Amino acid sequence: MENLKKILFVTLLTFISLNTLYSQEGSLQEAFNNSYTLEYNGEYMKAVEAINKGYDQKSYGANLRAGWLNYEAGLYIESQNYYKKAIALKPNSIEAKLGYIYPTTALGNMDQVIVQYKKILEIDPQNSTANYKMGLIFYDKKDFQIAYNYFEKVVNLYPFGYDALLMYAWANFQLGKNKEAKILFKNALLLSPYSQSAIDGLSLIK
Repeated sequence: MENLKKILFVTLLTFISLNTLYSQEGSLQEAFNNSYTLEYNGEYMKAVEAINKGYDQKSYGANLRAGWLNYEAGLYIESQNYYKKAIALKPNSIEAKLGYIYPTTALGNMDQVIVQYKKILEIDPQNSTANYKMGLIFYDKKDFQIAYNYFEKVVNLYPFGYDALLMYAWANFQLGKNKEAKILFKNALLLSPYSQSAIDGLSLIK
């Protein structure tokens, strides 16, 4: 009789736990669904409120979604905090690190942005987004050799990708590699025949 009571008690606890889990999942699903509709309509603050109703701090997806919605709503510090939680839950997540970069860039903290891109490249050295963005950052700093190295990686991966090809051309030009730059600018024009940047680059090469 005593064993039967224990079995019934354990069964009841399991039932309650499952019901709680299903309830939480349903609440989170509803929160996501509502947030998508509100985001689509441009009601970002309401979308933040919607996701908060089903928010679970242990949910990677909930933190990632909250991070994005807070960013869209212009709540950059809050956005960073949610992305940090997502990164803590999934340390190797590249998407969470890329997400964290949005509000961090908006806040003008480029040192933190560089740290995140470097962390991404530690996980995935060939990541084209991180390499390209790092190239842009160092090009703006006028550190053309470092920028060149990053753009070169992207162009080796995507030889006929316009954005990286164009910036690789400019990096070559800035380093005095005019022959290489000329070829690259012409290739960029194959992809975008009216690219003013590529046309301007060619006009500077004698």
